[in-house]
Formats: sequence, C-alpha cells, structure tokens
Amino acid sequence: MEGNYYMIQDYLIFTCVFAVFLLITVSLFLFTRNRSLSRKNIRLTSAHKLVEQRLNEVQLEHIGTKLNPHLFKNILNSVQSHAYHTYMSLDKLANVLDYILYESNNKFVSPKEELNFALSLIEINKIKINPLFDFRIRSKINTSDELYEEKIFAPLLSVDLIENAFKHTDFLAQDSFISIQLELESGIFVMKVSNKASVKNMLEKEKSGFGSQSLDQRLKMIYGTAYTLQKHSKNGIFTAELTINLGEFYDKMRYS
Repeated sequence: MEGNYYMIQDYLIFTCVFAVFLLITVSLFLFTRNRSLSRKNIRLTSAHKLVEQRLNEVQLEHIGTKLNPHLFKNILNSVQSHAYHTYMSLDKLANVLDYILYESNNKFVSPKEELNFALSLIEINKIKINPLFDFRIRSKINTSDELYEEKIFAPLLSVDLIENAFKHTDFLAQDSFISIQLELESGIFVMKVSNKASVKNMLEKEKSGFGSQSLDQRLKMIYGTAYTLQKHSKNGIFTAELTINLGEFYDKMRYS
C-alpha cells in the first residue's frame, strides 16, 4: 500500500514537472515567435520609410514624361496594411521596387523583365479587392520568342493600364470585373485590360487623363508607327488594348 502511495506521488510529481516544462517550452516558443514578428514589423516599417524617402528623392525621368509618384505610395500602403496576411505580397513588392528604382532608369528593358514586373504589380493590387471579386488574368507568353530577352521594351509601359483598371473599377456593382490579358508571340506584344467602371469613375478618368497622355506620348516618341493603343467604352465597360510590334521596332534599331 505504501509502495502504491509513493508511486502515485512520483507520478503526480512527474506530471507536474512535465506540465511546467511544457508550459515553459510553449511560453518560450510564443515569446520567440512574437519577438521574431516584432523584428519583422520593425524591419518592414524601416524599409517602408527608407523606400518612401528614396522615392521622394529619385525622379523617374523618361522621354518627355514622368510617372505619378503617388503610384508607389499607394503600392506601399496597400502592402503594408496586409503585411501580416501574406508573405507573397512582400516578395512581389520587393520585385516591383527593385524594378522601379533600378531597371526603370534604363532606356530599355526586356519583355521578360517588364512582364514579370506587370504580373507582380497585378498581384499587389489584388490585395485590395475581395477574394470573391471577379478578377480574370490570362498570360500567354512565348518564352522561346527570340525577342523575349532583348532590350527593346520601354520600362513601366504596363503601369498606366493596370493602375487605371483597379482605380476606376466599380467594385460595388454585382457584375463588376477586371480582365487583364498579356501576350507575346512572334515579336508582337499585346496587353488588353477591361473593367466595369461607374459613370462617375469614367468622367473622372476622362478629366484627369495624365496617365493616358503620358503613355500616348511615350509610345509615339519611342515606337512611332510600330504600336497601336485602342480605347473604347460600351455599357459601362472600359477596354484598353495596347499592341507593340517589337519585331518591327527591333529591325529599325538594328539598321538605323
């Protein structure tokens, strides 16, 4: 009987010790994890401030135009507000900022670089919308195209069409949607963007026009007759389609 008493006593002691050990282990794990998240938050906040400072200092100059710096601030604010929900958004943000701060200073980039930038920009903008929203993206890129990695693409051309779609879409309408198509085949680049826009947004878009004018000017000065940019609105659906004959432009560059 006395032996059983000691066995029970030893078992209770062991159970208590184990429980304390488990509690300490879990506490240390939670403390370490919390500190790690705090450090990541501090680094993210510091990076945010550094990037904003850098963006205020750097002027992204292109042929006859400048891009609206509010674009970058909107991207940063969007991602920062969702930083704890998705690691992928931070990865896409890093790609976008690297491209904007470094690659966009070049006169030309490759279609590969611009397309990767466009896809990252789209993913960042998607964070702002409801997961159930009708968002369609189709990418048909021939990576074997001989011009895929040639430096013949003016950087940031895709910004205007993508940002306008997200900015002017009527997200409250039941039949609202955004559709983005990216294609590269036989040296022909096509970007088609459609969205359901409210009347108010359409009027504001027509009045502002900075991005569209900037894009038109750049395209004319760089690609001349080797591009088309068509825009039309029907039944509240706005569509913009940009086509660039990169093969024709490449031949002009080689023989000029």
